[in-house]
Amino acid sequence: MGKEPGTTKFQVDFRRHLRDQNISGNLVHLLCEIAEASKYVINAVRTGDLGVAGTSNLYGEEQLALDVLSDRIMRKRLMHSGVVCNIASEEMDEIFQVTSNPQGMFSVAYDPLDGSSLVDVNLAVGTIVGIYQGADMLQPGRRMVGAVYILYGPRVSLVYSVGKGVYEFTMNQLMEFTLTREDIRMKPSGNIYAPGGLRKKYTPENERYLRYLEDKGAKLRYSGGFVPDINQILLKGNGIFLYPALTDTPQGKLRLLFELNPMAYLVEQAGGAATDGTTPILDLTPGGYDQRSPVYIGCRDDVEKAREFLNGNDGTA
Repeated sequence: MGKEPGTTKFQVDFRRHLRDQNISGNLVHLLCEIAEASKYVINAVRTGDLGVAGTSNLYGEEQLALDVLSDRIMRKRLMHSGVVCNIASEEMDEIFQVTSNPQGMFSVAYDPLDGSSLVDVNLAVGTIVGIYQGADMLQPGRRMVGAVYILYGPRVSLVYSVGKGVYEFTMNQLMEFTLTREDIRMKPSGNIYAPGGLRKKYTPENERYLRYLEDKGAKLRYSGGFVPDINQILLKGNGIFLYPALTDTPQGKLRLLFELNPMAYLVEQAGGAATDGTTPILDLTPGGYDQRSPVYIGCRDDVEKAREFLNGNDGTA
């Protein structure tokens, strides 16, 4: 019998798989270090303190203890990897320079525990990571050399790409990541939509787009967590996530460097698309580490239809 598309029967571990991808040994090592760090993060999620840490990140948001701990775990692993020159975290107020010599090194931008406020109600959360060659992270996401997210749900899964397709690995009982899906692909159009933000604050264009999705029978699937929502859309190969510009926050909510670029990279590698409504997410040049952007990400045709609505080309004007 043939293998079902997007799945694998063989127990291939993460390191062995990476070695077969014809990438540098340093990149293999870095990706394995990220996978190792996630094992400590999931332990913190399952057993850690849910209380507030008593500090704020640079955006003035109250940090949970788990945010602080997850950030510390990831940063320490990256610092001691020997292949990272610069680290940027959503929970840090400045870039952490590991070494001033970027030769052969990588810069890593990450959100250590996206959706951490959902932990105390036992919903899925995740880690998001974008990888750049050299010292500069303030460049279009299309120049990334890899992206990863780890979903801490009923199962722990790692989804990654280094520009050679998208693969999912699942943590087994021995806390080893083994390949469960390969060459993940998205359909041109889908029937799931995950809309973030208060709908009463949507612009008329976004409201019309949502009505279009509802009229075509799309099902609402929104958890409040970026990682689980993208994971559902990506692995089902079906749907769109949007967090648009709102009337009181025209720049959107999600951050380009830590959240949008890695997810856009993965979704594009699977045949999907991501835009801010005008420009592909991966073609945006960050003006700073805290830059935010509206986002429409998922099936290519659904993303293109969103762009049409936002630019008045939907036929309703």
